[in-house]
Amino acid sequence: MKASKYLCFFLFCLFSQILLAQNKLLDSPSRKLQLAEFAIANLYVDKVDEDKMVETAIVSMLEQLDPHSTYSNPEEVRKLNEPLQGNFDGIGIQFNMATDTLFVIQPVSGGPSEKAGILAGDRIIQVNDTLIAGVKMSTEEVMRRLRGKKGTEVNLKIMRRGVDELLSFTVKRDKIPVYSLDASYMVTDKTGYIRINRFAATTGKEFSEALSSLQKQGMKDLILDLQGNGGGYLNAAIDLANQFLDKKELIVYTEGRRNPRSEFRAEGNGRFRKGRLIVLVDEFSASASEIVSGAVQDWDRGMIVGRRTFGKGLVQRPVDLPDGSMIRLTVARYYTPSGRCIQKPYESIEQYNRDLIDRYNRGEMLSADSIHFPDSLKYTTHKLGRTVYGGGGIMPDYFVPIDTTMYTDYYLALRDKGAIMQLNLKLMDRHRTEWLKQYKTFKRFNKEFQITPAMLEELKEIGKSVGAVYKEEEYQTALPLLKTQMKALIARDLWNMSEYFQVIHTQNSSMQKALELLQKPGMDFPVRQ
Repeated sequence: MKASKYLCFFLFCLFSQILLAQNKLLDSPSRKLQLAEFAIANLYVDKVDEDKMVETAIVSMLEQLDPHSTYSNPEEVRKLNEPLQGNFDGIGIQFNMATDTLFVIQPVSGGPSEKAGILAGDRIIQVNDTLIAGVKMSTEEVMRRLRGKKGTEVNLKIMRRGVDELLSFTVKRDKIPVYSLDASYMVTDKTGYIRINRFAATTGKEFSEALSSLQKQGMKDLILDLQGNGGGYLNAAIDLANQFLDKKELIVYTEGRRNPRSEFRAEGNGRFRKGRLIVLVDEFSASASEIVSGAVQDWDRGMIVGRRTFGKGLVQRPVDLPDGSMIRLTVARYYTPSGRCIQKPYESIEQYNRDLIDRYNRGEMLSADSIHFPDSLKYTTHKLGRTVYGGGGIMPDYFVPIDTTMYTDYYLALRDKGAIMQLNLKLMDRHRTEWLKQYKTFKRFNKEFQITPAMLEELKEIGKSVGAVYKEEEYQTALPLLKTQMKALIARDLWNMSEYFQVIHTQNSSMQKALELLQKPGMDFPVRQ
């Protein structure tokens, strides 16, 4: 009898809880939203696009949160993931679209196009039965036709200099690697340079291989270039920072309302835990770049050189939706080892999006004196007790102002209207074989090659044809930059991106400052011997 009473009481409590839960669900905001969508879809006077309506609602909800909580449709998800996953299916070429023609800069080494016999300088005129030359087809549409599932074939018609008729090639698509490491080379006998353009799944492996190669060449000091690197995978940033820090040293931690503090520490097996380190950053270095920079700075492991970084320190968690779309929802914030929050303020999306323009207007890009931090944002580094500041982004140890003196209106017109690229394609088409015979090595090319007056006159003529109005004073001001950029593009097309950066770095103020710091005798440089 007593057991029966207890059972009845238990069932009564359970039933009450179910009723309360149901009432709570019926009164919940999510139920309200569901009912509103149902009513509009079924009762509205005209037929509505439910998919579009729901997407608009999701986007609107996320806009109430922060600048980095976003919605992506299935196609956008695929495009977002591709460069971070480290590969895609395609034919394996680097190309430019010039005057409505696809110009092959280089086939990917060992890739499908190279195996099929396609050469640098070839022009792809037709893909399968579709003409792509001279029809104003977008780059995205051309890429869609060239890419496809691994193992499928694509038929190409190629125009090759010195050959009268079109050449036919059948290329079998394959996995094409997407590299996150742009360049690595020895700047001096003891100084190496590595540039990373994003933090992808393969970044750790790429960096380790480049580091090993440079160390075999005698590298003692390293310049790590994260300028313009907008971030990527957290694990890739942790892998990179691990190369520089000692065992158990904190790299970064995350914390949020529903996410307790989570710490990521170095394993102590890094390959560059000793030796002088300089990290180059600028206003476009964000997220994972700031994690690495903050860890290096807070542990006094090296010097940060450049300008204050972007200030993106929000952690997004992907929420996959049934149709292949995705919500990237902010769930926590990133903090550097000293406790600095990397994320800059975002009182409003409009103010947040204007931040870089406001930095220019305040003079921050030209002078460190225009940057003021309150004492409440003051932090101390772990080893040397240096003062660093929070409040968004990583403030470099050595500030380098942005140099726009050579960026005249005439130069910008030549660049933006494609005149420089058009000239480069013409020069490579005419002289590639000749230059490769003349300059057997990049070292000789870099020492001896000069941009000639005839090349510059041709640039002016191309500029005139595309609507760049010639101005003598502006041309003379921009001339050193024009010559450097033209030579760098030729070096890239004859060799690769490492050679491009070796040339272009003669005009990069942050790179020059890093070299100056490394060559300065007796400098107080945070380093572990």
